[in-house]
Amino acid sequence: MPPHSPSSPTTDPAGSRHASLPQAPALAAGSERQTTLGERIRQGELMSPDCPSRSVLMHVTSRWGVLLLVALQAGTHRFSELRRRVGGVSEKMLAQTLQALETDGFVARVVHPDKPPRVEYALTDIGMEVARHVAGLADWIEVNLPRIQENRHRAQAAASRSDQAEPARRVHRI
Repeated sequence: MPPHSPSSPTTDPAGSRHASLPQAPALAAGSERQTTLGERIRQGELMSPDCPSRSVLMHVTSRWGVLLLVALQAGTHRFSELRRRVGGVSEKMLAQTLQALETDGFVARVVHPDKPPRVEYALTDIGMEVARHVAGLADWIEVNLPRIQENRHRAQAAASRSDQAEPARRVHRI
């Protein structure tokens, strides 16, 4: 079968239409080659507005997505425990983010048939994998936060100086 161009749409086994990647060289039986983010960027697929990985990237790297993935690394939690643990998240955003992460297969939601029902959330195997990556990013941010804050301070000071240097423009009506 000839390789598809990056812009030719195909349908995967689940029926989703997406731009296909050029086919990689044949591999040994039983092994699959994963396309890396760097390869996808170089090929332009990730930069395409139709790339299906964009919604996953949005779920995983959103403020609440990162914080929930990191919080769930510690183990199984109930909704109220997660709400307390992730300060500032509203019930609505917590529910929406958990649902998105569950849909993507990163979080498992388990309903226990108690009275009242008890619902717990835990990372799946693939959720643990992605959580390690976003935890690395969160750790990097924490370690480098003083440098980042200093950059912000310098940028704000420069903006303030340029605002003071530019005289206010007045509109005169006739």
